[in-house]
Amino acid sequence: MVEILSNLLAITTTSHGYSCSYHSCSPGIHEYRTHYPYFSCCIYLSSDTKSNRRRAKSYGLKMMTLPYRWRKDIKSSHVCDSSFAFQRKVAIVEYGLACEEENILSRREKEETDLNLLKLKPPPWGSSSIQLDSDSETGGANRSSTISERAGTRNDNRHRVHFLEERNEERLSERILNLSRTNKSRSAMELYWSMEYSGLKPTLHACNSLILCLLRNKMLDDALSIFKAMKASDNITGHTCSLVLKAIGNAQGCDAALDIFEELGRNGNCKKVFDTVVYNTMISLCGKGNDWVETLRIWRSMKENGLAGTAVTYSLLVSIFVRCGQNELAIDAYHEMLQDRLNPATDEMQAIIGACGKEGKWDLALNVFENMLKRGLKPNLVTCNALINAFGKDGKVKLAFRIYSLLKSFGHSPDSYTWNALIGALYRANRHADALHLFESIQKEKMPQLDLHIYNTCLMSCQRLGWWDRALQLLWQMEASGLPVSTPSYNLVIGACEVARKPNVALEVYEHMLDRKCASDTFTLLALIRVCIWGSLWYEVEQMLNQGTPDASLYNAAIQGMCLRGKSNLAKKLYARMRRISLKPDGKTRALMLQIFTERPVPLRKR
Repeated sequence: MVEILSNLLAITTTSHGYSCSYHSCSPGIHEYRTHYPYFSCCIYLSSDTKSNRRRAKSYGLKMMTLPYRWRKDIKSSHVCDSSFAFQRKVAIVEYGLACEEENILSRREKEETDLNLLKLKPPPWGSSSIQLDSDSETGGANRSSTISERAGTRNDNRHRVHFLEERNEERLSERILNLSRTNKSRSAMELYWSMEYSGLKPTLHACNSLILCLLRNKMLDDALSIFKAMKASDNITGHTCSLVLKAIGNAQGCDAALDIFEELGRNGNCKKVFDTVVYNTMISLCGKGNDWVETLRIWRSMKENGLAGTAVTYSLLVSIFVRCGQNELAIDAYHEMLQDRLNPATDEMQAIIGACGKEGKWDLALNVFENMLKRGLKPNLVTCNALINAFGKDGKVKLAFRIYSLLKSFGHSPDSYTWNALIGALYRANRHADALHLFESIQKEKMPQLDLHIYNTCLMSCQRLGWWDRALQLLWQMEASGLPVSTPSYNLVIGACEVARKPNVALEVYEHMLDRKCASDTFTLLALIRVCIWGSLWYEVEQMLNQGTPDASLYNAAIQGMCLRGKSNLAKKLYARMRRISLKPDGKTRALMLQIFTERPVPLRKR
């Protein structure tokens, strides 16, 4: 039992390699506590010396006799009595106090540190310092230099190292493990460094748990110092590398993690512990930055080192490559996954279907889709739409509508992407009337999923069929529904009027387009020039040519149309103006004009 009384005095003595603190715990009891590696003792001064020695021996404490002049000086300032206080025997070494204590902490900080160890309050009159000459000066300097060398391998953070009475590595490692699990990072770290400096080796499980605890508490520098010590002693595993690389990647970015990964890879001993988990960690970090180039390099490096990918590896590869638009690489990773006899999950299969749809590989997409159905997996709406779009691009209309029927059986409601894929499939199959009928059925069911792209697809069908009145009807519906009608939509309506040879209607649509402050482009003027030539509206053709900057394509279209309509004189004048303003005619225009200039007039027959 510790008995602490008032009227205490603290005196700190320093020497080469160790420090000695004096504390008076009660009147007549004076204690000197030494701080020195692998050495501890308590010095008690009292009038009852024999009883103190006997009681100290029973507690296992070491007694030291001070010179008479020191005892006289100390006793002169305090009243001596026969009371006695025992303190627990613990040796504590603090970094920076072994050799150059004065350069790291001030004298007052040292006194407060010593007093905190005894759970005492400093006296109101402060403390004094006494220089002692020790017989163990040489040995203390050697031990201090050893600790300084070990401390040089750590970071600059200041931690305590305790003298360990327990020497069993398994028990100490179990303590580190329990402290790490309970999130007591500082205590676990001090116990780890105490084992290191005592020549004891913690288990790998305890070290990994400690690193994870430090990372959980956002103590990355301390975790890196422990990882550096583990790496120096070749005491790391793949799990250790994964923890550190993931922490560095999350805190400093993918590039910093790649630098550490390359540095570890150059070390033969560290590279031996690389497993699939380490490569998966790096692939995941590269995927967060959408760096598919580094992802591919790490994947190839893993195969060169003789490591086989797991389901997690291929899941990461497929998702990263698809997200970065590298569909061929995603398909290659999927094939390699099947060769390794790994069953892809739903997400990977759906991503591959989307990649095949973009690459036009509808047969592979259908194969993956059927495998999903065999395994009892239900594709989502996005996958079904991608498959319908893939069939539509290849003109497989029946297969597209078959997937549509399965989509409804899965309980999915078709959206605008579904209707757009189906109408687009009919349009690409040159079934323009069926595309318009499907659009009308969608309108009758009052489905709100009608976007601008669906209307434009229907307008293209109207243009192909020459249904100018139906195109105008769709245009009014678009404007009434509040959709942002753009120039391409007006161009499609004007194109339908061109096919139907309705120049007056096309000009009205053009004027309406300008009234809505929608600027025309080259395609608009080309369609108007062609339809006006068919209607013999030469003045309107001249106006179209004079709008904006002169364009060679407009002049070529006008000259070719005039030649086809037999207006050779107008074509010659327009061709001369075209060359005068330095516009280059195309091959068809030059051929037509050469034919006109080489024609000879037919002579009149004499009567």
